[in-house]
Amino acid sequence: MADVKKVVLAYSGGLDTSVILKWLQDTYNCEVVTFTADLGQGEEVEPARAKAKAMGVEEIYIDDLREEFVRDFVFPMFRANTVYEGEYLLGTSIARPLIAKRLIEIANETGADAISHGATGKGNDQVRFELGAYALKPGVKVIAPWREWDLLSREKLMDYAAKHEIPIERHGKKKSPYSMDANLLHISYEGGVLEDTWTEHEEDMWRWTKSPETAPDSPTYIELTYRKGDIVAIDGKEMTPAEVLTYLNKVGGENGIGRLDIVENRYVGMKSRGCYETPGGTIMLKGHRAIESITLDREVAHLKDELMPKYASLIYNGYWWSPERSMLQQMIDASQVNVNGVVRLKLYKGNVIVTGRKSDDSLFDANIATFEDDAGAYDQADAGGFIKLNALRMRIAANKGRTQF
Repeated sequence: MADVKKVVLAYSGGLDTSVILKWLQDTYNCEVVTFTADLGQGEEVEPARAKAKAMGVEEIYIDDLREEFVRDFVFPMFRANTVYEGEYLLGTSIARPLIAKRLIEIANETGADAISHGATGKGNDQVRFELGAYALKPGVKVIAPWREWDLLSREKLMDYAAKHEIPIERHGKKKSPYSMDANLLHISYEGGVLEDTWTEHEEDMWRWTKSPETAPDSPTYIELTYRKGDIVAIDGKEMTPAEVLTYLNKVGGENGIGRLDIVENRYVGMKSRGCYETPGGTIMLKGHRAIESITLDREVAHLKDELMPKYASLIYNGYWWSPERSMLQQMIDASQVNVNGVVRLKLYKGNVIVTGRKSDDSLFDANIATFEDDAGAYDQADAGGFIKLNALRMRIAANKGRTQF
């Protein structure tokens, strides 16, 4: 790729991407455009501008993408009740297609012929960024320094920074031993003591949540209002998507909700242990399943549950921009037309407990479901024929002397 003239770099201003910026300038002798995304990670992104300027960058993009992130990526994912391998709420995975989209948009705006990212050659993010980029701009060149250079340790990166006089902030405090990623949906932790799967995670690792043991002794009640499967208000107050998730993170964290310690299967083939804090997402998942329980037809709900693992794998593996994910999304969104109403939840010491749900579109009929006299709303005698018909194939087999075990 010696003909690269301009590259858009996903840039945080930290050690890795600061070294990458200089490395791109020297290795490819190209102009670098930096892109820094505010996805609600809780850290200042504006200092990245001064760092990029100090390294000679003229085109600098710093974008607040919080509303777009939740509205167009997090909310659609939660309409499907998406969980990867039974536990992971895909906090890192769902942010990558948005970053890839913006990288390509900036490449088109600036006339860049390449993009670059700081994902390593061992992880999932390289796949997610690049699949998205190729789907949106098939001819784009991708530069992944971790697959090219020999700076494969923090010590080598620091030496490179010192040699090339790259300004690296030192806060005078001990560096976190974990590799961390944060956005409005979650914060993740990998590395350090977590690489021993038998070692318990450290309590002081967690940033967003109280431990269930120290959470308040009194429960917190909240009411979530849904419109077409999305939360539009909390306790009657209308909120934007980003405001919804920000509030749920706060109230969930205060009540010790959303901690997770798992070993997951990466797309590249290895297993990886990660710890996650997803307080708002944990509440959203519980609430959404509750409102669907009274508004979705049985077979629609079951079909969604059958397809969800496939949908989750598509997001985890980086196929957000694929035609199959788009097809599934259209079906999922169509199922949400009548997913409207209010869910009441009790938050208590790490638990999210459904205490009520109501909807004008509810399919729950108390006149039919009652254990009292239903005044003829349901003829119980009908059940006999229903059972016999469903048992017919088994009765025929038994009459032939066939055993199933």
